[in-house]
Amino acid sequence: MKKGWLIVLGLLLIGGIGAYVWYNRLKNNAQAEGGAYDDTLKPRLEMTTLEITDMDDDVITMNVKMLIDNPLPVGFKANNLRYTVFIAKTPVIEETYGKPIEVESGDSTLLVLPMKLRNQKLMAVLNTLDKKDIDSTTYGVRAAFDLDVPILGERTFTQTFEKRLPTYYLPKIKIEDLDFGKLGLKRTDVAAKVSVENKNRYPYNITDAHYTVSIDGKEIAEGSQPEPILIKKQATTPVVFPVTVRPGANLSVLPKMLFDKKDTPFLVTFRCKILDKDGNLAFKNSRFNTTIRGTLADFKKD
Repeated sequence: MKKGWLIVLGLLLIGGIGAYVWYNRLKNNAQAEGGAYDDTLKPRLEMTTLEITDMDDDVITMNVKMLIDNPLPVGFKANNLRYTVFIAKTPVIEETYGKPIEVESGDSTLLVLPMKLRNQKLMAVLNTLDKKDIDSTTYGVRAAFDLDVPILGERTFTQTFEKRLPTYYLPKIKIEDLDFGKLGLKRTDVAAKVSVENKNRYPYNITDAHYTVSIDGKEIAEGSQPEPILIKKQATTPVVFPVTVRPGANLSVLPKMLFDKKDTPFLVTFRCKILDKDGNLAFKNSRFNTTIRGTLADFKKD
């Protein structure tokens, strides 16, 4: 019996020595490697892709895919993951991924982190960069999570990713004119003359466009343009969109359209998809929505 216990103790001792040797070897290798992955003894986080899903006048909605890799000899659990997004070192998004995270030893998991960027915060940063004539900046994400049980003496793990990229500007759409021509009961096909301003250093396509036109609070027309339209880089691109007026819908607002343009408001809702001309995956499924307001007196005079 005593001999059996000695064998068990011997095996435990050998195992302990082996674990110690493994730990030190891994630590030395980690220190020798340096770079982004010099902390091999800790869970590693890596941002894989960013997808812009929605853009409107107030918010840009995105999904960021983050890989969590566990090189440790034991698995770990965390109740949530906190992350902050920086543009030009300025925090613009602070969110928490509230679902439990569990990664087994030697395994990895992929998280999809939803993000909402307020355009007011984005424009504050972009305006500062514009004043300094800076056309590229640093984008960063800092992520942190707390383990349920400390590993190697640590409970909180934090990692920051940074990349320098061109500044990104939302398109600006302006209604130059709503050409109703000679309105009447039989005339229903008109045109919306639009300018699309692109301050970015790269062109893109807008496609699958849909829009409605309301005058004095009444929706009178709608239209669509399914074909892609090339929007030039760092330029304003003129576009003419076809519009169909609902039969008879213009009659109630016709007097205001003719004689009271200054005090007659219009509202155009516009939505489309934005596709990067070079196939940037960040814009693969992006949708852009905007609302343009003004009065009929704003339109160009021929």
